[in-house]
Formats: sequence, C-alpha cells, structure tokens
Amino acid sequence: GAGSSMAAALGGLGLLQGRVRLAAAAAATSSLGRPGRRAPVPRGAAAAAAAALLSAGRSYGSEAKEEEELRVRYLDDEHKGIVVLGLNRSQAKNALNKNLLKMMSKAVDALKSDKKVRTVIFRSEVPGIFCAGADLKERAKMHSSEVSSFVSKARATINEMANLPVPTIAAIDGTALGGGLELALACDIRVAASSAKMGLVETKLAIIPGAGGTQRLPRTIGVSLAKELIFSARIVDGEEAKSIGLISHVVEQNEAGDAAYRRALALAREFLPQGPVAMRVAKLAINQGMEVDLVTGLAIEEACYAQTIPTKDRIEGLLAFKEKRPPRYKGE
Repeated sequence: GAGSSMAAALGGLGLLQGRVRLAAAAAATSSLGRPGRRAPVPRGAAAAAAAALLSAGRSYGSEAKEEEELRVRYLDDEHKGIVVLGLNRSQAKNALNKNLLKMMSKAVDALKSDKKVRTVIFRSEVPGIFCAGADLKERAKMHSSEVSSFVSKARATINEMANLPVPTIAAIDGTALGGGLELALACDIRVAASSAKMGLVETKLAIIPGAGGTQRLPRTIGVSLAKELIFSARIVDGEEAKSIGLISHVVEQNEAGDAAYRRALALAREFLPQGPVAMRVAKLAINQGMEVDLVTGLAIEEACYAQTIPTKDRIEGLLAFKEKRPPRYKGE
C-alpha cells in the first residue's frame, strides 16, 4: 500500500542523494568522456595490424571500430552539462547487438554517478536511421537459450536508461523500429523529424515487444492507440507520431539530416539553468508518482520536496532571485 510505496520512494531518494554527493573524482577518472582512447601500440605492431586489416579487405570488425559503435560526447561552452550518446553502427542500421548493449550499459552506468551530467541526448550518428531494433542477423546465429538472455539484457539496459537520474531526450532523425522505438520510449522526451518513421513491428515476426514496448507505449499514448499500433505493426511518420502524442516535437528535416538533434539540443539548453538537484528530484517524483494513486503520489512529492529544502542550491536560488541575477548552482 501507501507505506511501501513511500518507503520505495524514500529509498530511491536516499540513493539519489548518495549519487548527487558522489565525489567528482569518480567522474574525473571515468574513461567515458574519451571513447576510442587506447593504450599506445608499438609502432611495428600497429603497422602490421593495419596491413593485416587491409589485406583482409575489411574496414570493419577491428576492436577500435567496435568501440566507436557508441559515441559518447561531453559538450562544452553553452552546452556544458549535456552528454550526447550517439549510436554509430552504420553497416547494421544501428541494430542492437550484444556489443552495443554492453557499451550502452557501461555508458549509462558511468553517467548515473557523474554529477557534472545535467541532460543526456540519445541520437544516431547514421543519417536516415535512429535504430532498426534488435540485430536479427546476430539473433539468427543464436541458440534459443541465448535469445532469451539477449532480450533480458536489452530489457535491463533500456530500464537502466529509463532510470538515469537526469532528463533524457531521444532525437529521432530517422527510422526507429522495434527495440529502437523502445529505446526512445524509455527517454523522458522524444523529438523527431517529420520524415522519421516509427513503429513497434514485432507482431510481424510473430513475437511481441520485449524491451518495455507493451508497457511504455500505452503509458505514453494511451491504451487503445497502443493496442492498435502493436496489433497492426503500423509504422507512423513524425507528423502522425506528434498527433498521437508519441513525440513532443516534430521538425522539418534539414540538409544535414540532424533537425531532431538540433531541436533536442535547444530543449536541453532550456533545462541547463535550473537547479541540478531539483531536476533529479522532480524526475524521481514524477516517475514514482505515475505508478501509484494520487494520495500516495502527493506523499511522494512531499518527501521529494523536502529533499530540496536543505540544499545550497535552494539558498543560492532564493538569493539570486532577490539580487535579480542568474543563479550559480553547484548541484548540492
């Protein structure tokens, strides 16, 4: 009942405070900010490896290449505090394979305890595609027991993403199908280009969405519409996605093919000036409150509100208001 929900919420808040207070040293030692940095290789060995790669006639499959399948960028200057996770498996339409899931999980794990992170944007670095869902070529080679553990891993990774303590935005500049749309549904906000295509198409393959789609789609667009989309495996464009509430903003695609990403960036910039602890606590209050009755939800809000009272952020916010100047939040 209400008591256990409250306990869960307060337990979550305790965790949250712990995370917020984590030493910045942990963030500084994270190797995440510079993907692709590797230990120096002796020159001869590097040359030999390059020659071997060329003779194999492959530009793909090297370890370095695998590392770049997920690009992690910490933005600077007026975008400081925004982290961009870019899916980058161009050969496979960003399909989710074991390696990409492992990298996403590792990235999310490092982000959740990094106090400097204020907003996370998920995007694709591959023009015309957001994510085509699970890698079916890889799946075809799997034993049936491997398939269920792969789906569990996908579900867990997408849940970890949904539980990131900071606001998350999915920038859908191309096609997002199956697991790709489930990934976007786990973000707080979705923006898409009008030309982008979205759908949960699993029933075509005689399966159902297995990484949260049957739960997050109805919570986003309502039960009847979610059933219709899942039963028909229908694919909608950005305009229709906006009209049914699947996305919050639709934009005309530009020459560079990154209109949704630019819109996501503008949105993220609106979040940056606000109190960092307040942002995390607000997300927690909304997420936990959505799953309970109103009375319990209001109690959760009360408990969350109490977490913002003792912070230096709150004192700074009131002072800045009084002195008619922008606040300088530290995030404590």
